Amino acid sequence: MIFFDQVIDVTRLIRVDVDTLEHIVPLSPTLDRKAKIQLQKQAVYGYRNQLLSEQLQIELQQQDFAQTEYGKPYLINFPKFYFNHSHSHKHYALASSRQMHDLGVDVEDLDRKVRFDALAAHAFHPNELQHWHALAQDRHYWFKVWTTKEAVLKAAGLGVRLNLNELETRVHPIHDGGLCYHPLIGTFAYQNFHLAQVMLTVAWRSEASCNGFAFPKIQIISAL
Repeated sequence: MIFFDQVIDVTRLIRVDVDTLEHIVPLSPTLDRKAKIQLQKQAVYGYRNQLLSEQLQIELQQQDFAQTEYGKPYLINFPKFYFNHSHSHKHYALASSRQMHDLGVDVEDLDRKVRFDALAAHAFHPNELQHWHALAQDRHYWFKVWTTKEAVLKAAGLGVRLNLNELETRVHPIHDGGLCYHPLIGTFAYQNFHLAQVMLTVAWRSEASCNGFAFPKIQIISAL
């Protein structure tokens, strides 16, 4: 594991907006599952567009977005404005930055019912699995590893084309940030946040070593 004293570079900023899905899209309990999923999808994309519109001070429409060959969205007219979003069953997060490229974010509900053993056996790198067992299968560590994997792979833009268990995050049980590397995607840095009922991780492309490394300033704008 690599960990180091955190140095903040205030000239580089990542903004992360966090909210509840209930606030974004209040759903009637009478709706069937298919209708709920469709309404939630529309509301989430609408909320993302609203937040990005406010930041860029321009009204964005769905046609202003395109996708890379692996499905990662970007803004056609603002290719150097970087963003990524994520939602769980109950929460939503949007990460954005003008300086930090290849952003990824993942949010998970800490009360989520998870088959921890099965998912860890499938998705954790052997070293992560060893650390998790050494920590008596600590839930907090599990969620840190899981959200870091998801955020890094979303930042890289490869989606499921890299198996989760091939990526060693080097997540530390106490420290909430670090670096990880894989030859297919390069080096990424990440920062973990435990916010009320959620675990949130933000990732971005970084240097190949800790020499001169500094975390960007990460501004959390939370409605939780």
